[in-house]
Amino acid sequence: MKKKVYGKELRQRGRKLSAWSSFWRFPIVWMIAGAVGIILIDTVFRQLTAQAEGAVSLIFTLVMGFLAILVYKLTLTFLARRSTPEISGQRAGTEAILGVLTGTIFITGSVLIIAALGGYSFQWASSADPSTVLISSVKPALEGAVIEELIFRGLMFQAMDTWGGKPLSLAVTSLFFGASHLGNTGATVWSAFAIVLEAGVLLGAAFLWRRNLWFTMGLHLAWNTMEGLLGIPVSGHAAAGLFTVKMNGDALLTGGDFGLEGSIVPVAISLLFSVPMLIAGARKRRVDPGKPSALK
Repeated sequence: MKKKVYGKELRQRGRKLSAWSSFWRFPIVWMIAGAVGIILIDTVFRQLTAQAEGAVSLIFTLVMGFLAILVYKLTLTFLARRSTPEISGQRAGTEAILGVLTGTIFITGSVLIIAALGGYSFQWASSADPSTVLISSVKPALEGAVIEELIFRGLMFQAMDTWGGKPLSLAVTSLFFGASHLGNTGATVWSAFAIVLEAGVLLGAAFLWRRNLWFTMGLHLAWNTMEGLLGIPVSGHAAAGLFTVKMNGDALLTGGDFGLEGSIVPVAISLLFSVPMLIAGARKRRVDPGKPSALK
């Protein structure tokens, strides 16, 4: 009799453990759990960096990035029970550098076109300290690149992919990414829509193409850093750059108070980048449809 009771208790415990495991493996659950963990780390380190200066604040940001990536990996490994090739250390440096180069070309090209059309004029800010400007540009750019890419192109993209495939993932992450910038200074419905296309779609396409978060982080980092160094507002956030920027003409060309992201020019250029990336990503999936990866 005791053996039967004990066996029944074991089966009940097994069912409870199975139900608990299934709960955490539900895409929305592990997506939210991971995002909360990453946001908590970001919040804590924002307080620390606010009290630090110079290189110390940059070191705090690097530590924050490491811990956020660790939370992401633990979430996918132990809750979602998925592999994480998108954040693998292999080729991390190469992918990040390629992303930085892509982001630099994208922003430089957009700025040059707007300047050629008379929208921007630059004057060297003689009072600016280059090292201070560099740190003040890189620190928030690095923070945004790591946190936003882990949450949007990492957690949310893969959770939505589980439900409805990559087209749904691209659409949902792009829309949420645009909406997340609505509270920024100078934001409008147009600027949010522009973010959906030029950032949400571009970064999502980059992720599908490279299957790699290091690439999208590098692209994102270069994007915001270049704007900061040039003195252009970064999605509504003022930048103390190496140049003083004068904007001339319609906000549709210059982006107005919201900055470059509110301009029609990077929206158009981003589509020129995104379409080939999406095509390359689709071809890669067809070539290797059976690859055992969360990103296949």
